[in-house]
Amino acid sequence: MDSGEFENSIPAGNEQGHYSCESGSDLRSSNRLAKTRQRMLKRDLEGRDITDPRVLKVMAEIPREEFIPESWQSQAYADGPLPIGMGQTISQPYIVALMTQELRVNRDCEVLEIGTGSGYQTAVLSKLVKKVYTVERFAQLSESAQAVLGRLGVSNVEFYVGDGSCGWPKRRLPTSRCFDRIMITAAVPKIPEPLAKQLADGGLIVAPVGYGGVQELLACEKKANKIIERLICDVRFVKLLGEYGFEG
Repeated sequence: MDSGEFENSIPAGNEQGHYSCESGSDLRSSNRLAKTRQRMLKRDLEGRDITDPRVLKVMAEIPREEFIPESWQSQAYADGPLPIGMGQTISQPYIVALMTQELRVNRDCEVLEIGTGSGYQTAVLSKLVKKVYTVERFAQLSESAQAVLGRLGVSNVEFYVGDGSCGWPKRRLPTSRCFDRIMITAAVPKIPEPLAKQLADGGLIVAPVGYGGVQELLACEKKANKIIERLICDVRFVKLLGEYGFEG
């Protein structure tokens, strides 16, 4: 359910290992994607306000086209969301980078992601943190994301299919019993209480919050069991359905 837009306002080599035996047409396609990926990095990320070198490096390395249906792969690095099925979309690259940057992660973080969707945001986080725990409502999307991440050699992700608004299952919580960071990749009417409870003191939640077609992207810090909100920008995301989200 990693869907959003700003509005939610290519492969550069063989780093993934499976681009080495390309036909002429495949090679030309890879070259086109490489050029559009570099344009995305320079114009849509660095050209706006993405300054974290770790985020830029990861966005340059992960092949976004792998997470998109074949019919849309030529637009993998376009400045907008794309459909991934089940009425969901993959967020535009800028929003993925912005939310990741605002989450302020480090290599020791254990991160809960609500809305696995295509798995692209999951992949980005996985390269920057100790472990990602990701919840998806739709089993079909979760299975597809697991397959792509498996092909890319991502191994520090744990998946769960269920109601993300209720948080991570208590029986499967990490040793600390809470998360250093939480990212919600679909709109919520307010920060779900179960997620606030599973956030460590001093931790951050980044989420689109609001009832209308346009929501506020918020960075929320937990201090002494209180949530302190900071507005980042206005965004458009599909709604998170669930007990502590929107009604289906």
